[in-house]
Parts: sequence; C-alpha cells; structure tokens
Amino acid sequence: MDFDRIAASGEDMPVLEGSRLKVPRRALTLLAATAFDRLSFTFTREHLEHLVSVARTETNSRQDRMVSAMLLENAVIASKNIYPLCQDTGIANVIAWKDPAIETEGSDTAALSAGIEDTYRNRNLRFSTTIPSSLFEERDPGNNMPAQILIQAADPPVDSNKSESAYRFLFCAKGGGSSNKTTLIQGTKALLNENSFRAFLEKQIPLLGTAACPPYSIAVVVGGLSPEQNLLTLKLATAGYFDRELPGWDYRVFGVRPIRDVSMENTVLEIATATGLGAQFGGKALAISARVLRLSRHGASCPVSIGVSCSAHRNLQGYIDKTGIWLESTVRNPLEVPGVAEAIAGMGGSATTAVRIDLDRGMGETIKSLGNLEPGTPALVSGKILVARDAAHARWARLLADGKPLPDYATRYPVFYAGPAQTPEGCVTGSIGPTTAGRMDDYADRFMERGAALVTIAKGNRSEKWAAACSKYGGVYLGMVGGAAALIAEKYVLSSELVDYADLGMEAVRLISVRDMPVFVVTNARGNDLYAMIREGAS
Repeated sequence: MDFDRIAASGEDMPVLEGSRLKVPRRALTLLAATAFDRLSFTFTREHLEHLVSVARTETNSRQDRMVSAMLLENAVIASKNIYPLCQDTGIANVIAWKDPAIETEGSDTAALSAGIEDTYRNRNLRFSTTIPSSLFEERDPGNNMPAQILIQAADPPVDSNKSESAYRFLFCAKGGGSSNKTTLIQGTKALLNENSFRAFLEKQIPLLGTAACPPYSIAVVVGGLSPEQNLLTLKLATAGYFDRELPGWDYRVFGVRPIRDVSMENTVLEIATATGLGAQFGGKALAISARVLRLSRHGASCPVSIGVSCSAHRNLQGYIDKTGIWLESTVRNPLEVPGVAEAIAGMGGSATTAVRIDLDRGMGETIKSLGNLEPGTPALVSGKILVARDAAHARWARLLADGKPLPDYATRYPVFYAGPAQTPEGCVTGSIGPTTAGRMDDYADRFMERGAALVTIAKGNRSEKWAAACSKYGGVYLGMVGGAAALIAEKYVLSSELVDYADLGMEAVRLISVRDMPVFVVTNARGNDLYAMIREGAS
C-alpha cells in the first residue's frame, strides 16, 4: 500500500512537542476533503488490476468481460475529475483510531465534517442523505450531511520498531446499493462446523443478487461479543482494512483481533462463481475477492454477517504523524495500468450484436420492438426517457390513493430508475446510472394497469411480482450496467430537463435524451426473466 503526503509544511502540519503530537483542526479538514475527493474519482491500482483480470479472462462470460471493460472505461472518464465514478456518491463514513499522545483542537468530528461537506458541495457529488422531520416525513438537507464518524481510542503502537504516535483513518463512501446487501443473522453453535457453514453460505451468497453492482468484494464475519462489534468488523472487512498489515498499526476491533480463514475465503469465491450470476448479467465473476473473519462470542450467541463492497470500491486509508498528512495513493491515469486500454478496446465490437431501439416512435412501437426479445439480448436505446426513482414513485402512488390520475408524462416514456449527481459546469447532466430495480416492485400492478412503467430501465434482479406484471400487461424490464455512471453521462446522455418535484433534489423527475445507450433485456413481455433462468440453470 502506497501513500502520498498531501501536506508536509505550513499551518496544516502537526507539531511534535515532547511526547505529544499536536494536530491542527485544519489538518483533519484537509485530509477528509482530499480523501473524499480522491476516492470519488479514482481507484487504487489493485482494484483496477482486479477489473482487468475479469475483463481479460477468456473463461469468463462475454457479459462478465463487457461489464468489466465498461467499468474500466468509466474509471478512465472519472479520472478526468469532472464526473464522479458513481452517481451514488454515498454516505461519508470515517473510522479513526486516535493515539493517546495525539492532541487536537476543538471537535475532531466537526473538523472532519467540514472537509467532507466542502467536497460534496464543490465537486459535483450527489446529496443522497435525507433527514427526518417526523417519524414518517423527511427532507433533503442539500449538503449530504451528516457524515457517519467513529473515532476510537487506539492502543499504543504494537510494533516496538515504530513508536511514533499516529492518527489513523479509513475513509469510505458507502452507496445505498451495497449497504442494502448487508445481512446480520443470529445463528447458533450449530453453524460452527464446516458442512453447516458451507451450506449456510450456499444459501446466503446467491441472495446477494446483482443489484449492488458486482463484481463484489464479499466479507463474512462470524461471531462478535455483540452485533455492533460484528457489523463494525464487517464494514472494515468490506473496505479492505484487513487485507494487508502496515507496520505499527493495530488491527483490533473493540480490543479484539479477528482470525482470518483463507480456506473459507476460497470457498466463498467458489460459491459466488457457481451462482452463475456473474458481473451483473450472467457468468462467473460475481466476486473478485473475499474475506472471512472470526471473532469471540457469547456462548449463547453467534452473529454472522455478510456484506459487500461494490464495483465502485471507494475506500482509502490515511494517517497523520510527525512527518505530515498522508493519504493512500490512487491511479490518476488508469490507461497507464497494463491491460486497461486493451480490455476497453477488446469490447469495441459489442455494439454490432445489439438490437437498436428508437424510443421516440412511441410506447406502443417500443414495446412491440422489445417485447419478444429473449432475456439476455443486448440492445442500444435512443430517444427520450423519464428519470424517476423512489420518492417520485411514492408521490405517484399517493396520487392514486387520493383518487387522482398519474401525471401524463408517466405514461408517455420509459422510466429510468436513477438519481444523478450534481451537473458539472458546461455538461448536460451529472454522473447518472441505474439504481436498484427491486425497490419499485410494489408499484407493478398499480402503475402498469394505467399504462405507466411498461418499459423500465434499472439494475439488478426483480421479484416474481414484477415478472408476473410484465406478463399480464406486456411490460419489459431492461437492465443497465451498474457502476458506470461517468461513462453514461459523458457518452450516452444528450440532454436533460427538470420535469417535476424539484424539491426532491436528486430524486426529482427529469426527462433525458439518450443515444445508443447499452442495455440488456432482463424481463420480456411474456414474463421470462434472465435471473430466473440463471437460478434454474445453477440449481
């Protein structure tokens, strides 16, 4: 792991006075601002190499290789520092370990929050946070705050050869898709044998599905003196915190160091491969890494958690010591990484096999063109698309509950479940990509019977309820590559205009125009579903 020194002099510098290291408030603000800026636009070399491996492994499916190539092209575009890697720029998470010899001025949380808010406001990121005004009502604060910050008292350095005091940090932008895949199960002693545990994993890993934008880094944590200890360990594991050890750093969680089981990690990868889900549209590359960790437990309790980091692996470590302020290095030009350019170029012919669909010929012609295509068929769509997601759908449902009709626009266009990031100056949209389709499944019958949502575009698997509605009303669900929001914004979106519900911020209804935007038929008008076919093939 390489680090860059982002400050080594001036008023931001920590000062060593005797055995105490005094860290200015400005140092914390600078480190947090730089970290969330860097992780929003660039990847580590290791993550890029993982994606290259998926894209260039001939035994992977064509879909695996295409998805990974698009994610690499997305990384190239995002590295220009205009469009962030993903439209869901996440909730800002900071986990820190503060050495007893560190002195800071004022509130550390406030100093870190100031840097985070500055980056979210000024770097075209998305405000995903809602804050409650009552149990059921909420609003967009317009700044993506509050951040989730946990500062722990660190034990003295465990390496006698490195006695210097340090303030250590893990910075993580956690999107909703990957957070929603976190599962905590209260198991028992009966799970703690190889056969039972493997059977447990074989049941749980397929349930991850594809909605959180694989290829995943999967983590499994067994045990914990409390559910809170287990879940904190899981968050650290999905962020790669235990992947390698740095001299002098203490890798305990609430005072306990987890045990890592490499053999079971290989089992997790085998099971992920066997699901057939692949990197979003079928194949072998559901996961690119796995971590399995064991903690102490109460004899009557055995919490087990499973979680993922998505293809937008936005996690960086940093530290402050007497030599300056340091942050984990990322790759500023992904094309310099061997294999990236070749992987992107290798998928250049994919468009020749895709069906072209003109959305502006009207919903009737669109459904006729799409309805009989088999699941898994690639298509390139052009024309106008309505952008709407959770909050807009809730308002439409409220109209129906009040005996009012849906807005005219809801029936005129395909619906793209998305919420873009802020629009950079001179651009037509911010980073824009699909959100998880399944969250809208409860609206299937109510909307389709009124001519709305007959063609939807999103990511991930959906419920049998949605497939049944497609069969009943002639609807079609198109899947898009999740995690390629910079690519979509720069390459495929021609225009964007606000249509309704401006108060919803990123969840407002918009109308965009696209050209040759790549999608896959997931559920056709007969209710045939790609992921159901994959499940049947794997069983």
